[in-house]
Amino acid sequence: MRVVIAEDSTLLREGLTRLLAEAGFDVVAAVEDAPALLTSVGAHRPDVAIVDIRMPPTHTDEGLRAAVVLRRQYPETGVLVLSQYVRVSYAAELLDAGADGVGYLLKDRVSDLAEFTAAIRRVGSGGSAFDPDVVSRLLVRRRGDSESRLTERERAVLALMAEGRTNQAIAQRLFIAERTVEKHCTSIFTKLDLSASPHDHRRVLAVLRYLNA
Repeated sequence: MRVVIAEDSTLLREGLTRLLAEAGFDVVAAVEDAPALLTSVGAHRPDVAIVDIRMPPTHTDEGLRAAVVLRRQYPETGVLVLSQYVRVSYAAELLDAGADGVGYLLKDRVSDLAEFTAAIRRVGSGGSAFDPDVVSRLLVRRRGDSESRLTERERAVLALMAEGRTNQAIAQRLFIAERTVEKHCTSIFTKLDLSASPHDHRRVLAVLRYLNA
């Protein structure tokens, strides 16, 4: 899997490059600002762009702005943003273009290499990977009529869906049978009025319906 890294901290950028290379990723570029990120993605068309939200010159939201541009101009490239803080508005902006190939992780999670690399692979394969803290904030933010009908367990299942978890992984996390997870998923789809269709991905639509204000 080919990766571009955009991180203004030299130490973190070089550390990520080394760790990902050792984990089997092909780091085709590692840059320090948003313009270089956009140029590198255009040149290399990687599977994933890993983007720090705060980059030069103002260290506010340059990375996020670049990530939104990437989502629009290069939809085939997954975008995984890293941040020190949870900003619900940032996550909502990323979800505006859909939940395919997008992620938002807190930098603390990078210390867990197995979780981090799994998130990169999910995003690069068209899935999603949202930090549990981000998902929790989004769940609190959104409470519509159909969503309010979800049980506590169904909301827990949907939150793990938003993190990009499979039914098997959700079952292991919640200590329930995989068949039980499937029943919860069916109930969620019914309550959110998401009928089966060969043209739609109901898991993605459920996450969008619930999380994207």
